[in-house]
Amino acid sequence: MKRRSLILGASTIALSQLASGCTGQQASLKVRLLQNSIPVQLLGEFRKTLKSRATLNFDPEKQLSALFKLLTTLKEQGKSNNNQGRSLLDLIRIRSRTPISPDLVTLGDYWLKSAIEQKLIQPLKIETLSGWKELPPEYQKLVKRGDQTGQLDNSGKVWGAPYRWGATVIAYRRDKFKALGWTPTDWSDLWRESLRDRISVLDHPREVIGLTLKNLGLSYNQQDLNQVKDLKPALRQLAKQVKFYSSDHYLKPLVLGDTWVAVGWSTDILALRTRDRQIEAVVPQSGTALWSDVWVKPVSVSSASDSSESNSGSDLSKEWIQFCWQSKSAKQISLLTNAASPILVNMPRNTLPQDIQSNHLLLPEAAILNKCEFLHPLPESTQKEYQSLWKEMRST
Repeated sequence: MKRRSLILGASTIALSQLASGCTGQQASLKVRLLQNSIPVQLLGEFRKTLKSRATLNFDPEKQLSALFKLLTTLKEQGKSNNNQGRSLLDLIRIRSRTPISPDLVTLGDYWLKSAIEQKLIQPLKIETLSGWKELPPEYQKLVKRGDQTGQLDNSGKVWGAPYRWGATVIAYRRDKFKALGWTPTDWSDLWRESLRDRISVLDHPREVIGLTLKNLGLSYNQQDLNQVKDLKPALRQLAKQVKFYSSDHYLKPLVLGDTWVAVGWSTDILALRTRDRQIEAVVPQSGTALWSDVWVKPVSVSSASDSSESNSGSDLSKEWIQFCWQSKSAKQISLLTNAASPILVNMPRNTLPQDIQSNHLLLPEAAILNKCEFLHPLPESTQKEYQSLWKEMRST
């Protein structure tokens, strides 16, 4: 809550400063972002780069699920705002209930397929930005999707602007492993007998079945799971190791010592390590799953916002995206949000701040990073196989 207040306070100050002494319409940028995904310092820095006065409104939200719901709400309200046959009083009531549509919203790459399929977002025209050319190819590929299906498409339009990323990692308690004489380094360690009933994992079939596939030397995005003969036995054995499944509270049993190992997201675990010195973590040597937070444009933003009107948010949206991709901004995002900017991936490691160079959980070595994968959309038939395997594993 404190972090949320800090961001909201900074936004209010920026608005009052920029609005004073202005007459007539001025440019504005409205952003709904994931809480803690942008350092508050960047808002002031961005304001200094603007050539003319503008109002900036950055409103944080705690969960990506809430941001996806916002996109759904905006689309539904856009449909209900059809003005034909409505009285003036009706229109006033509708507008009073309708939230102001943001120009940009944070979304996780995993949500892109659904957002495109449900027509909640529209393409971004950002390929001409210099920062786009600095993105590693895998990040460009991640956000190029087909108009109808949301599937990866190298010739598709760009539906998101990646601005930070993280990984699925293994966290463990130093005190518990001191007596064992070893520490986890890869997924295979999760199957060791000494960890029976000692592991907490995410309640997420793509993550858990995916890491099992990775341990078998296959891809997180493997299709036709029924052809992987060793998969079911491996999942049955892993189920005996797992004590707790949760995507929200998987770290609690680790902190309490009820489990010795937790498989989870690097942002959560990096934050925990600053509070609990007993917690250590590692990126598995054989590679892991990656995720990215991206800027998306709601379908509710009028197509007129792509015009050259002075009060349009389109140009400011592009300026903000480009600003996030600048080297200085990328380093600040990486230092202050427990997630790395994709811009850093191609930068020589020895040119980065020492706190980033030494943090292999935040930015793994290239040898490991090259083995990592984003979770791509899967065919419906494969999704059903995942659900079947997951149900079987959870009932073991």
